[in-house]
Amino acid sequence: MNYYELKFTYESPIETTIINDVLASELGETGFESFSESEDGLLAYISEQLYNVEALQDKLKEFPLKNVAIRYTEQLVESKDWNEEWEKNYFKPIRIGTDCIIRASFHEPEPGYTYNIIIDPKMAFGTDNHETTYLMITEMLKLDLEGKDLLDMGCGTVVLAILAKMKKAGKVTGIDIDEWAYNNALENIRLNHTEDIQIALGGAEQIPAFGQFDIVFANINRNILLNDIKHYTGCMKPGAHLFMSGFYTEDIPAIQAECERNGLTFLSYTERNNRVAVKTQKP
Repeated sequence: MNYYELKFTYESPIETTIINDVLASELGETGFESFSESEDGLLAYISEQLYNVEALQDKLKEFPLKNVAIRYTEQLVESKDWNEEWEKNYFKPIRIGTDCIIRASFHEPEPGYTYNIIIDPKMAFGTDNHETTYLMITEMLKLDLEGKDLLDMGCGTVVLAILAKMKKAGKVTGIDIDEWAYNNALENIRLNHTEDIQIALGGAEQIPAFGQFDIVFANINRNILLNDIKHYTGCMKPGAHLFMSGFYTEDIPAIQAECERNGLTFLSYTERNNRVAVKTQKP
């Protein structure tokens, strides 16, 4: 099957990662199947049969973020083995010591890992997601989750929630605002036989419906985290921990200040290639 590859770039004061998230959600409604971050924007792929220029232009005219000028180029990519293409260029297995491996179903099995998670990322976002996923998985592997209630906020492929279930967590909930991510999460839950994970479509307004949590993981981006820390605090039991990632080392002071404004104690952070995961606690 032939595909069109569209490269989108922006002129905007808004962070590129935020525009990427919103644009991918909008394009998914018009038949685009997969995405990858480029240095200055987004690469998006759609089958030749489904590509509709008029529908695309309508989406761009109605783009929900203000002050964003979007440009794009397109090229037709001849038929190829797309699984092989994903494996070579977009989704590489993530290995954390011998404790955990995250791989796609098209990767060969690798024995010897305590937790073997299969994720089929129909939409992928480059190496930054690998960095933050690595950091958050590393933090989760340190925890005794047995019987604990856990929220995976901005769950995406739902890899954190799946690992939590494999580590015998109690109630596990994943929430994501993107409909594509919601559907992909359900698929990955089935692949890993962790069907008792609860998944909801929406933002932080969905959290109260699922009660209180012992542990919250939120791997999103700086601006959403700063806006929603107050919502996370509201769903945390006394003594609960909040782990956050999706931002840079230089963003730590702003994140720490917002945590402290909401009564959270900033405990520690880990860093990998300038990406950060922070650990906080509710007294």
